[in-house]
Formats: sequence, C-alpha cells, structure tokens
Amino acid sequence: MNHPLRLPGFRLLFLGRTISTLGDAVVPAALAIAVTRATGSSAALALVLGCAMVPRLLLLPFGGVAGDRFDPRLVALTTDLVRAVAQLFVGLELLGDRPSLSHIALASAVGGVASAFAMPTASPLVAATVRGELRLRANALLGTATGAARLGGPALAGVLVYTAGPGWAFLLDGASFVLSAVLLARLPRPAIDRTDRTDHAGHTDRTDRTPDGGRSLRRDLADGWREVRSRDWYWTSLIAHGVWNGASAVLLTLGPLIAATRLGGDGAWVALTQAGAVGLLVGSLIAGKVRPRRPVLAGNLALALYGLPLLALAGPAPVAVAVAAQAVAMAGLGFLNPVWETVVQQDFPAGSLARVTSYDWLLSLGAAPLGYVLAPLAADAWGSRVPLLTAAVLVTLVCAGTAAVPGVRRHGVRQATARGPLSGPEPEPVTERPPVRARAQVKP
Repeated sequence: MNHPLRLPGFRLLFLGRTISTLGDAVVPAALAIAVTRATGSSAALALVLGCAMVPRLLLLPFGGVAGDRFDPRLVALTTDLVRAVAQLFVGLELLGDRPSLSHIALASAVGGVASAFAMPTASPLVAATVRGELRLRANALLGTATGAARLGGPALAGVLVYTAGPGWAFLLDGASFVLSAVLLARLPRPAIDRTDRTDHAGHTDRTDRTPDGGRSLRRDLADGWREVRSRDWYWTSLIAHGVWNGASAVLLTLGPLIAATRLGGDGAWVALTQAGAVGLLVGSLIAGKVRPRRPVLAGNLALALYGLPLLALAGPAPVAVAVAAQAVAMAGLGFLNPVWETVVQQDFPAGSLARVTSYDWLLSLGAAPLGYVLAPLAADAWGSRVPLLTAAVLVTLVCAGTAAVPGVRRHGVRQATARGPLSGPEPEPVTERPPVRARAQVKP
C-alpha cells in the first residue's frame, strides 16, 4: 500500500475529520451574524467566544491525560456526540423566535469542554492507523482537507445564513459531528498498550500510583510536561508557534479596519482571507510531496513568512501585494502543520502523544487572546503600524531564530540518512481487524 487512503482505518478517520472540519468551518461566520442579529452587541459575541475558549484552555492538559490513559477513538467519538448535541441545540435555539444569549453561551461552554478533550486525540489516532513512511502524506491529506474547508466553509455559511438562516449552519455542524462519530465507531480500537508509561530514554515508570494501582493525575501531567521539555527542538518550536499565533491575532484584529479604510473596502479583506485559505491548501499539498531532511527547521522557517502580510498591512502596501503576502504566509503554515504532526508522532512514545499534543495546543491557543487584547490597545496609543511592525519582527526573528537551537538544526538528519526523511520504525497500522467494543474510558 503506497497511499494512506488505501488503509481502511485511516480512510474512516479521514472521512470523519473532513466532514466535521467542513461543518466547523461554517460556524464562525454564522455565529457572528446570529449573535449580532440577536443582541446588536459585539460584547455579546465576545462573551460567547470566551465561553468556548476559557474551558478549552483550562482543560486541555486534562484532555491530554485522558487521551493517553484511555482509548482515543472512544474519547473522540464521545466528544463528537457531545459537540453534536451542543451545536444542534444552538441551531434549534436560533430557529426560534427569541434566541437566548445565555443558552447559546452555555452550549458554547459545553462545546469548549468537549473540544479540550477532542483535540489531543487527533495525533494518536493518526499514529495508530498509518505506517511511519505514509504518515507525512496522511497528515498532508488532513491538512489539505482543512484548507479546503476553510476555503469553502465561509461561502457555504453565507449561502445558509442568507437563504435559510444562521441556525441551519449549526444544524449542519451538529450533523457533521454525528457522521464523524458514526465513522469513528467503525474504526478499530488502536493497539496501544497504556498499562505503563515509557519516557524518552526508554525507562518504564510505575511509581506514584493511586491506592487502586492506577497512576495519579498529577504524575501524568508532570510526565507529559517532562516529555515536552526533554527535547529542545520541541519546546523552543512551541514558543515560536505561540508567537505566530499571537502575531496572527494582531493581523486578524487590525487587518479588517485597515483593509476597509486604506486598501479599498471590505472586499480587500475578503480577498485577503480567501488568499490565505488558498495558501493553506497549497502549503498542505506541497508538504505531501516534499521530504525535508531537516523537517523541524524547514517548518519553522516557513512560519517566519508570516512577517510578510504584517509588513504589507503596516505600509500599507497595495492590495495585490498584501493578498499575495497573505497567501505565501499561510502556505508556510499549511506546509508546517503536516510536517510538524508527522515529526511529533514519530518522535514521542505512543503513551505520551496526547499529553504532548495538548501542551502544544495550550500554548498556541493561549497566545492568541494576548494578541487580541494588546493589538487594539497598542493601536489606540501609537497607531496600527507599531503593533503590526512589532508582530512582524517578533514572528520573523523567533521562528527563524529556532535555527540557533541544535536540536532544531539536527532533527531529522539521522532519520533521513538511515531510513528516509520523516520515517522511522513504526508499529503495524490498525486496518483490517473488526471493531472491538471499547471499555468505559474517555479522552479529548
């Protein structure tokens, strides 16, 4: 088999992820329109978004523990069903005559809790269903699906909102989670032994167990963090990725007003966002074709390209230049994501993969609100050019500066020489076994 979609396990996973990603891509625009229609207040929209973001950030590490302790397939399935109920509830609420802001905020909080447990399951599921030499292509396929969803999702949202109403966008998203759960239910349980945890040096640890023989939550959290900081290429890259997310928040906060007032109107911002979606898609396609010998370094250098659109808006440059810069920058992100996922799945033990991923998400998501808060404050004090230039310098220097870290420069060279870039000895993928009834366990 030379293509991951020929593996039955990954095929089910890919279909489920693609369907739910498309459903999710429809929601942001629909949510913004629905809440502002119902309340006429941007503060109300911020409240709803915060109700989803805060529990997600607080619970992500615990989602990582759950994903490593239990069957990630069952955790993902369970959280898909929870999110389906939350989105269907919001959809029905919006179809009513007087939608309640408190009900929508509560459903958003439930969805945020579920997503905190769902997000860390993605990497373990890919690692359990795809061979090492096919993982980069598998992750690139998932990245391509995400890029396509971001490209088509807003257009689909517009059609639904202005023809049937925003409630139908949430009903579509809820249905997509149901379909994803059905596909996950057919996925064989990953063959991962989670009885003991093995650290990066190969030492199995059975200490700090609870009286019933299980491991303590505190120890699981600490062990996951130890895995993160034991690899200089990983934790330094996480800092760079966090800076990227903060810089992205600066652009998303200040960009629409600059486009409207200096680049020719709202259409310029639409062109900018659509160019970014195209770039993300192209970057993912490139990642599936290229086998970098130094994958971590190549991915971080690709992220440094995000300084280009920030500089273009700070100018401001002509709209065509800004659009092209955004496309190039998001192509860098599209390239990084599959490469990064593949390296992480290859390098970390299966029993710690969800926790490691949860810390990755925590730092990335946690940096974005900082940009949302600081960008308008800085723009009010010194003008928009100062925060844009500051963000451009930071994201370029920090992402490219990871090249000074020995682990970032060296990671992948040994693997490339011995086994081919981004490949390594991996367990057999789960493919043909019939579905197994899962034990009562849960995770992201």
